[in-house]
Formats: sequence, structure tokens, C-alpha cells
Amino acid sequence: MGGYVECFKLGKTYDTQKGPAVIVEDFNLEMRQGDYVSLLGHSGCGKSTVLMMIAGLNEITTGGIVVANHEIDGPGPDRGIVFQSPCLMPWMTAYENVMLGVKQVYAHASKIDRHDLVVYYLTLVGLGDSLYKRASDLSQGMQQRVGIARAFALKPNMLLLDEPFGMLDSLTRMELQEILLDILVKEGVTTMMISHDVDEALFMSDRVVMMTNGPRARVGAIFDIPFERPRVREAVLEHPEYYEYREKLLEFLAEQDHKKAAVAG
Repeated sequence: MGGYVECFKLGKTYDTQKGPAVIVEDFNLEMRQGDYVSLLGHSGCGKSTVLMMIAGLNEITTGGIVVANHEIDGPGPDRGIVFQSPCLMPWMTAYENVMLGVKQVYAHASKIDRHDLVVYYLTLVGLGDSLYKRASDLSQGMQQRVGIARAFALKPNMLLLDEPFGMLDSLTRMELQEILLDILVKEGVTTMMISHDVDEALFMSDRVVMMTNGPRARVGAIFDIPFERPRVREAVLEHPEYYEYREKLLEFLAEQDHKKAAVAG
């Protein structure tokens, strides 16, 4: 039996003046329902390209993607996306920003049901007291909370996170990581996250997928992360295998650095 999410022989090629540029080649990955997988690798290795193909926002050149028995052929509400910058309508309130998508996806739901859904998820991310504040008046961390609430409110089969904490200070980042993990325990949504941060990937993930350098990037290694859920940061950091796994991920990245230098030399 296949996985809940399957990427098989996935590839992306762009036409350039110098000829075809193969960014991702033969990328294969299966995810179980409820999995949290992080894609880790150096800049330019095709992590975001893979994520955008799964989101349906970047056309697939070769291979295919199946999510919940449905082959992807474009964007859809079954896949929620949180970007590094939440892309809110600045003149709208937090409530209105989340309601935008809810109205489209739940067009036939009652007004009260839609209202309750929006309030529930904004409260879940800690914005119960800021429902009617304009996005432009919210801090960067609060705006990202709105983005997370907006993604969950659409009840997606899969959540796609493109470095969602990359622009935040370290305290806000840690707080939002924990909020997101708490919601994922409640919701059980299958999640893929792009990250540059080894410690973030270890704390958040069930598996970390290491990508080789581009061009022609592919899966280079997959590490199963053994820490129990729900995750407590102190317990993860004190786990006897934490630094062993951290070293393995850093070694893989260092190896890719050496390969890059050898090619450049």
C-alpha cells in the first residue's frame, strides 16, 4: 500500500537560453498520514521547487504527486500553505484575512459556522484578543500566526510550510514552533516544511529528508527522528540521541559543501 503523500520520479526542468536546466531530478518520497517531514539542504538545492510543485503552484516536468489518493494537477484547498511572509491584506483585520479563504472553501456553510471556524483557529494560535486588529497593526510574529490560522481553517489534507519562522526573532520562532506542533497534534495534518535550520528540523519533524546540491537535486538521505510526541523542547535537547542526529545532519551538509567546492574547483 502506498503512502498518503507520494512523490514519484518528480522532476523540474526550466528552459533557459543555454538550454534545459534540470533543477530537481528523480525525487522520490512517501509520507504517511500525519507525518511531519522537513526538507533540509543548501540554498538552491530545489527544496522550495519541490514544495511549490506539491502546492500545485509550479508545473511538474516529470513524474507525479499524489495526496490522499488524488493526483495533483494544480493548486487546491486540500493543501494549505504558510510562507515565510504571510502575505496578508494589510487593511483587513486578522478575522477578515482568515475569513477570505473560509468563505471560498465553505461557501455553503452557515454564517455562524464560518464565524466559529475563524474564531476557533485564531484563538488556537493565541490571537483571541486581536481578532479585529488590522494586519498592518500586528507584529511580524502575530501576522505569521494569522497565516497559520488561515491555513488550518481550510481543513487541508496537507500543510506546506516554506521556512515559516525564517523572518522571526528566536524567542518568537520557538513560541510559534510549539504552537504549531500543538495544533498538529490536535489536527493530525500531514506536513512538509522547508528549513535551513538543523535544530528546528530535529525538534519539529518525524523525518528529515536531506537533499543533494542542485542542479539535478534529489533525496540524498532520510533520517527517522526518534523523539516522542508531544514534543517538549527541554526533553528533546536532553535526549541521548539528539546530538548524534544533529551531527549526522551537519555531516551531510558539510559533505555537500565539499562536493560543491570540488565541482567549482
